[in-house]
Amino acid sequence: MVLTTVADSGDSVNCTFGSRYLRSPPPKFKLGEQSIPKDAAYQIIHDELMLDGTPRLNLASFVTTWMEPECDNLIMASINKNYVDMDEYPVTTELQNRCVNMIARLFHAPIGDQEAVVGVGTVGSSEAIMLAGLAFKRKWQQRRKSQGKPCDKPNIVTGANVQVCWEKFARYFEVELKEVKLSEGFYVMDPVKAVELVDENTICVAAILGSTLTGEFEDVKLLNELLSKKNEETGWDTPIHVDAASGGFIAPFLYPDLDWDFRLPLVKSINVSGHKYGLVYPGVGWVVWRSNQDLPEELVFHINYLGSDQPTFTLNFSKGSSQIIAQYYQFIRLGFEGYKNVMENCRENARVLREGIEKMGRFEVVSKDVGVPLVAFTLKDSSKHTVFEISENLRRFGWIVPAYTMPADAQHIAVLRVVIREDFSRSLAERLISDIDKVLKEVEALPIRVSLAEVKAGVEDGGRVRKHVKKSEREIGEEITTYWRRLVDGKRTGAC
Repeated sequence: MVLTTVADSGDSVNCTFGSRYLRSPPPKFKLGEQSIPKDAAYQIIHDELMLDGTPRLNLASFVTTWMEPECDNLIMASINKNYVDMDEYPVTTELQNRCVNMIARLFHAPIGDQEAVVGVGTVGSSEAIMLAGLAFKRKWQQRRKSQGKPCDKPNIVTGANVQVCWEKFARYFEVELKEVKLSEGFYVMDPVKAVELVDENTICVAAILGSTLTGEFEDVKLLNELLSKKNEETGWDTPIHVDAASGGFIAPFLYPDLDWDFRLPLVKSINVSGHKYGLVYPGVGWVVWRSNQDLPEELVFHINYLGSDQPTFTLNFSKGSSQIIAQYYQFIRLGFEGYKNVMENCRENARVLREGIEKMGRFEVVSKDVGVPLVAFTLKDSSKHTVFEISENLRRFGWIVPAYTMPADAQHIAVLRVVIREDFSRSLAERLISDIDKVLKEVEALPIRVSLAEVKAGVEDGGRVRKHVKKSEREIGEEITTYWRRLVDGKRTGAC
């Protein structure tokens, strides 16, 4: 990656850190020498922001884009409160504790009515996963040291479909990431293969309740059974973490009999995103532990320079209180019945969209009926045109629908994905179906393209396209997908 900075002379200085680019503003953007009127500053920024996409039409994102006006008012009223000042804002702290208790009980934590729940609010599931991972690593290190064994090569087992925050955890905190590869038609972690990768250095196995790629729930119950058997045979004590960032606020309401949470004995911690199907604006997440034995006390810091003694277990320090308050609003406003109604409505709209896409006859839906309410689908024939072209053309209608390739070993599969959120109505689903159909017809009316790889080869051969070599549909599809993936990577202007 190249980071462009501005030297004192005004010249650009490039710092190379890899193969991708973070583009900083041109050198002319410096702090102004003088102030400008507040209405002018507002208008300048307001006009530029008009060029952003429309959040409600951003079907790439799982993140909440609408809340009730009453909650908006609460957010604005508390936007100047620093959550970490617990002694100064004790009610806000109490609201966070109530949220943690509600979530833990929703996930069937084995606690009594008067017992304290172990958990914390975070800025999102990425921070929550870092904290849970650190707890697993420290517990594993303590156990290894007590046994007189080395503790310098920890690893974690996940599927190749995990969100990038797991890769960040592994890299930042020096933990080997052992990934279960995917295969065509099976885009989540196989519990059998996952348990085969477990060894004495495995700090935990991470299961995903709601894959980012297809929305599918991984089989945590089977994983628990297989891992329990291996623990008995080996004498190990390998636990499970459930990344329920997307599915944690879906499964309890749509699939209450599904065993995935603390009902399974090896599940020691769970994270969930409040700003996804918790129905709160970004950024709030949560992580809860099965018991206080699962969170090493040495990871919790105690400070007193803001007033009274305050325990803290976070990667950052200061953060806003607004999202915590907004989460509590949604909990008491909607209750179990309200959340269930919202999730059922999302599932119904996903069904309408899925059936509309299937009726076109040109797509294969790869997402499952049980899982996060989204529709992931791929072209049946990618030898002429690709899902990347469809994604790009849908932007003309205002829709932001991502196209991407699957991880190893299914990277030759490229899909489109539409995430169904609370504010995505049936009428919008029907309109999107119509627009996809229009784009599909427009794309298919274009001339059949020569394979991109062959065009490139022809240019290298003096501009003459070489004799056509017949290739399989899969080979052509892989070539086109690789080209578009490189093109998309080259257009990125920021970090994910």
